[in-house]
Amino acid sequence: MALPRQDDDFPAWYQEVVKQAELAEPSLARGTMVIRPYGFAIWEAIQRAVDDRIKATGHQNLYFPMFIPYRLLEREAEHVEGFAPEVAVVTHAGGEELAEPLVVRPTSETIIWDTYARWVQSYRDLPLLYNQWANVVRWELRPRLFLRTTEFLWQEGHTAHETADEAVEESLKILHHVYREAYEEVMAIPVHAGRKSPSERFPGAVETYTLEALMRDRKALQGCTSHYLGQNFAKAYGVSFLNRQGEQELAYATSWGLSTRAVGGVIMTHGDDAGLRLPPALAPVQVVIVPIFRTDDERGRVLEASRRLADELEGLRVRIDDRDDLRPGFKFNHWELRGVPVRIELGPRDLDAERATLVPRLTGEKEEVPLPKLGDRVREALDRSQRGLFEDARAFRDQHTFRPNDLVEMKTLLREPGGFMLTGWCGSEECEAKVKEETKATIRYLPVEPSPPEGPCIVCGKSAVDEASWALAY
Repeated sequence: MALPRQDDDFPAWYQEVVKQAELAEPSLARGTMVIRPYGFAIWEAIQRAVDDRIKATGHQNLYFPMFIPYRLLEREAEHVEGFAPEVAVVTHAGGEELAEPLVVRPTSETIIWDTYARWVQSYRDLPLLYNQWANVVRWELRPRLFLRTTEFLWQEGHTAHETADEAVEESLKILHHVYREAYEEVMAIPVHAGRKSPSERFPGAVETYTLEALMRDRKALQGCTSHYLGQNFAKAYGVSFLNRQGEQELAYATSWGLSTRAVGGVIMTHGDDAGLRLPPALAPVQVVIVPIFRTDDERGRVLEASRRLADELEGLRVRIDDRDDLRPGFKFNHWELRGVPVRIELGPRDLDAERATLVPRLTGEKEEVPLPKLGDRVREALDRSQRGLFEDARAFRDQHTFRPNDLVEMKTLLREPGGFMLTGWCGSEECEAKVKEETKATIRYLPVEPSPPEGPCIVCGKSAVDEASWALAY
C-alpha cells in the first residue's frame, strides 16, 4: 500500500509508516500500544545510548514500584494539581475494595522522595544519583502511537543534593551531556536547549529545562525534560540532612526523563515520502543484501557470495534477504520503507564483473563498487548517512526559523510554512496566553541563560525580558 505524501496528510503518513514498517500497533485498552520487534529494536538502541551516558556521569539504576499510595500525592498539592487529569487510580483488587486507593505511577517523585527521607540523614549521604527504566501511565485524551500513549516506556532520574548550585548543575549536565548527545550524535536530531516558561514547567519544579526539535510538518516536539525541583519535594516528604555546619537543612532535588516519544521523533524528523530513514547508529539493520537470481544454479552462487560479503562486514548489523517468493523490486521497497541505511544488490552479472551495486537510503543513488572495495565503501556510506541525516534535519530547521516583526506576521508564518518563531517576550502570562488562544502556539523554550532579546514583546510591545521561541507542537 502506497504511503500518503507528507505534504498532503502528515498525520496519515505517520500512521501508515508506523503500521507498514511494523513499528507498533494499537492494543486492546484505549491509548495503549504493542511495540513490535523492529520498533522495539530502535527503542533499545536509544535506551543503550542514554543509559551508557547516564552511567558515565556517575548515576546508578534502581527500581521503584509502579503502585503509589494516593496519600503520597496528596502531600504535594502542586504535583497533584498538575497530574490529576492524567492519573489512573486502582480502587479494587483481590475481589474487594482497597482500604487505600493506589495510583498507577504517572511519574515517581512522590514515592522516591518518601523513600529518600529514610536514606538521607547527613550531608555525607549526598548526593543520591539514581535512575530507573520503567513504564508509566497517563490517561491521554488524544493518543497517538509513540507520541502520546496511555502507557509508555521511559527512564526517570531522581537525584538529591547538598546545595542548590549542585542540583542546577546536575539538571544541565543531564540535559547537555546525556540527552543532547544522544539526540544529536545517535538519533541525528538537532535540538535546541532551553528553559520552559513558568506556565509550561513541570508541576512543582523551580526550573524546567528542555530539548526541542522540529519535525517535518514544521511542528515542534519536546524531546525530553530535566527539572530543577529546589526543595519543594524535600519539604513535602521530610528529606532533611545535617549539613556541614551541624544544622538541619532540606535536600535539593532534580528529576529528568526521556521516553518512547523519541522513537516518534526519529520517524518524523528523518522520514520521507518513501518511509523511514534511520540513522545507522539506531538502525536495527544497517545493511541489507538483496541477492538477485533466476535459476537454482544462480541462486546457490549468489547466496554463497552474499554470505561471504556479510562475513566481511563483521561488526555491522547485516541482513541477507533470501526470500524466494518475492521479487527484487518488492524487497527494495520493503527495506526502503523500513529505513535501512545501505542496500547492496548482488546478482550473477555482478559476480562475473567482480562488483556489487550499493544504494544509500539517504540519496537513493546507485553506485557500482568493486567487491574488494565494498567493505570500505559501505562503512563510508554509513558514516555519510549518519552525518547527512543530521545536516539535512538541521538545514530544514534553520529554513523554518523566523523572526517575525509583529503578531500579525507571526500568525501568518505559523500557518504557512510553520516552524520556530523567535521573538521578544515581556514575561507576562497574559501575553503568553493570548498567543496560545489566537494561534495554538506555545513558548517551546527560552534561552538556558536569560539573554537580551531582540526587540520588544511581540504581543504587547512593552520591553522584553526574554527571547521566546514559539511553535505549534505535539
